[in-house]
Amino acid sequence: MKEKEIQDELASIRSLMERSSKFISLSGLSGILAGVYALIAAGLAYSIVYSGSSRIYTTLNLHTDPVPLYNLIAIGAFTLLLSVVTGVILTTKKAKRKGQSVWGKTSQALLFHMATPLVTGGVVILIFLFRGYYGIVGPSSLIFYGLSLVSASNFTFTLVKYLGICEIILGLIAACLPGYGLLFWAIGFGVLHIVYGSMMYFKYDR
Repeated sequence: MKEKEIQDELASIRSLMERSSKFISLSGLSGILAGVYALIAAGLAYSIVYSGSSRIYTTLNLHTDPVPLYNLIAIGAFTLLLSVVTGVILTTKKAKRKGQSVWGKTSQALLFHMATPLVTGGVVILIFLFRGYYGIVGPSSLIFYGLSLVSASNFTFTLVKYLGICEIILGLIAACLPGYGLLFWAIGFGVLHIVYGSMMYFKYDR
């Protein structure tokens, strides 16, 4: 066999092994849309946090008027739900197009390794919120989300791991700069998702 034919065959074997061990149907477009949703949510949150009469970081104010806090939780929950639904729909379409099972052993492993730190972080953040530690909610969400991406990256594209590392670093920086949590949250969940989604889309989706 010619050298080119051997290389082509090795590439084919490598591709088959990757398809069997990794979930390669994650949608880049869903990442872009999730970033857009996050930026819109950050804009809404900013209008609540920094409105003329709202002092969201004052614990006493939230105890007497908890409406701003509930509004922020509602915005965050809706953004998360919208991002998940969008991701599921677009990833399912891509998986069908590629002939890959959406709910196989690989996708289950991916979901488990991503959900474990993510759910843990969600519970911790809710505890922080209701105990009045508002300044560390943004950094904590970035760090736990980054950990979930790194944990799940063994079962999908390597690019996911790099996104996770960037989220963790951003969260640590945000923890060192109190008062800028919302800005770093917008960068991490908004800008980085759009950059990641664009790279995924142009490299794997087209």
